[in-house]
Amino acid sequence: MTSLLWRFTRDPAQCEELVQQVFVEAYFSLKTYRGDAPLLHWLRKIATRTGYRFWRKRAKGPQETSLADFDGLGQIEAWEDERIDPAEAATVLHALLARLPAPDRLVLTLMYFEDCGTKEIAERMGWSRAKVKTQALRARRKMKEIAEREHLLERLGWTL
Repeated sequence: MTSLLWRFTRDPAQCEELVQQVFVEAYFSLKTYRGDAPLLHWLRKIATRTGYRFWRKRAKGPQETSLADFDGLGQIEAWEDERIDPAEAATVLHALLARLPAPDRLVLTLMYFEDCGTKEIAERMGWSRAKVKTQALRARRKMKEIAEREHLLERLGWTL
């Protein structure tokens, strides 16, 4: 659960608190567990919704922090024409994700960091598969627009 919830917050104390919330919610919701699916799947669903609620409470809209505020990104600007190495790219991607609205961050996090398919994301979130696909498409477009504004497309190896 910790690794899943770490995707929602990079703060160890908040992550620990979210894990605790998941298990408290699971305890009080035990009567709704049907037993036809693995317990871990049910807990992941609770964790995903807990993380999503955390994002929604934390910010009503996308955060307008500068990408230069993240560690190491000021140094990246010095190499205008060079590609970013993989470690720096990961930092940049997390910074780009942080600027997206919560539903967009959620669908991309589940899809690319948790390797969930559209069916699993739909089950976890109570969305239709069509909504998951649409949300992912729009989220990728928004993320690409932000990267383009910050002149990061070529350096990340993304194509127009």
